[in-house]
Amino acid sequence: MSFAAFPSVLIRVICGFSSSPSPLPLFFPVKKYQSIRNDCWEANHTLPATKLVDLTFGNVSILDPVEGIFAIKPSGVPYADLRPADMVLVDLEGQIVDGKLKPSSDTPTHRNLYKNLPGLRAIVHTHSRYATSFAQAAREIPPLGTTHADHFDGPIPVTRALTPSEIARDYEWETGNVIVERFKNLNPLHIPAVLVRHHPPFAWAPRGPKALENAYALEVCAPLAFQSLLLNPAAPPLPRALH
Repeated sequence: MSFAAFPSVLIRVICGFSSSPSPLPLFFPVKKYQSIRNDCWEANHTLPATKLVDLTFGNVSILDPVEGIFAIKPSGVPYADLRPADMVLVDLEGQIVDGKLKPSSDTPTHRNLYKNLPGLRAIVHTHSRYATSFAQAAREIPPLGTTHADHFDGPIPVTRALTPSEIARDYEWETGNVIVERFKNLNPLHIPAVLVRHHPPFAWAPRGPKALENAYALEVCAPLAFQSLLLNPAAPPLPRALH
């Protein structure tokens, strides 16, 4: 898919984060993690321009795989008000390493995916309309054309529903569990997105800009599939030779 279809601000992110001087304060509390915190802020600050989120919904996290620390958007803060220092640093055991604000309520899901899906270094959680519609309808997004195949090597899978006991026990962590369960026989880097039953989607990648691109591509593919199935409910999947 041509980058001409992307908002200009998203192209800047996909091609590499801004080369402008870092807005981080001079006296940074955890200098060791300055890079992931700044990259996380850049990605979250850019997310509204993609039209994949509304209000304060959604979040992006960026992992330092060597240190086992990730930065994530704080909960409930408007995107326009975010600063790099607001990004919360969390380790893979769930302990807050640094940050004055409460991390996103989706933090346990991010943590679970980083621990259990190999190769993930960035995760984007959006509330994109068509992908969420497929998730709420409990339908995977079928690969009906080459636009889909350019980004996803197969259908976008949908998880099973959580059980009442899973919801009561730890909804966000168990959300991660059903995603990991769904990818038991799938390569998460070949199909870098998932639909969560009754919940908005997640996308990911080895880099922050690519994770944003995958989240955007998901919402390009979802309405194409929706409209194709309206025109022809029996539309056949894309021939494997065209993947």
